[in-house]
Amino acid sequence: MAEAEKPNWLERLSHFLLREPEDREQLIELLHASFEKSLLDADALAMIEGVLQVSETQVRDVMIPRSQMDVIDITQTPEEFIPFVIETAHSRFPVIDDDKNDIIGILLAKDLLRYYAGEDFDVRDMLRPAVFIPESKRLNVLLKEFRSNRNHIAIVVDEYGGVAGMITIEDVLEQIVGDIEDEYDFDETEDNIIRDSQGKYRVKALTEINDFNEVLGTEFSDEEFSTIGGLVVSQFGHLPKRGETVTYKNLKFTALRADSRRLHSVLIEELKTQEDEE
Repeated sequence: MAEAEKPNWLERLSHFLLREPEDREQLIELLHASFEKSLLDADALAMIEGVLQVSETQVRDVMIPRSQMDVIDITQTPEEFIPFVIETAHSRFPVIDDDKNDIIGILLAKDLLRYYAGEDFDVRDMLRPAVFIPESKRLNVLLKEFRSNRNHIAIVVDEYGGVAGMITIEDVLEQIVGDIEDEYDFDETEDNIIRDSQGKYRVKALTEINDFNEVLGTEFSDEEFSTIGGLVVSQFGHLPKRGETVTYKNLKFTALRADSRRLHSVLIEELKTQEDEE
């Protein structure tokens, strides 16, 4: 008689959780105990915790703030905004009518193929309706709406009806599975430090401080931190959210990509000193 198949991790976990937890805290304790007993691996534990966190997290906690939104102005011609689309490499862009409080629709980058195909092209005709949601909406509710209406982006408004920011389905999913990277993400490039057209630097958090010093001419010590990410997080005093800024030694650091677990990349701007202005 063949031996019975060994129970998988889900069956073993179910057996371990036969004692029904009385509250959320006990559930978390049981999950961590399951991890310690090797019934769950680290990735599974992180995703389960992410699912639990999503039900309590509001849009305002993870949205991209208005100041960090990449938008297209309807008054611009395709020749003017297409270089910006290529540089930022997003798949969807809010389109404004001169002001970020006046969002008139969403432009999909793939629709620009019609422009290159030589067809009659009017940006207004290409716009998809913008979906507006309140800052207080729970992420689990938003995820359900994203799935039901097949929408991937929403504009977040405050209690006065003004635009507070935006959020994508990727932002929500990253709260569950961690950071999602695609072929256009900066972290997928070979170079750790990239200088953009405005003279700012996009730097991976794992960049060695010695390499950073060599490129930017700084003299940061690597005795306490070996990477620029460690140095930046220490200056924030906490794990920053996307868009948060801190100034250190004539450099302005902006968290470019970050999730609930770690900082991935930063945008660095050299600030002018009084000597430079003179």
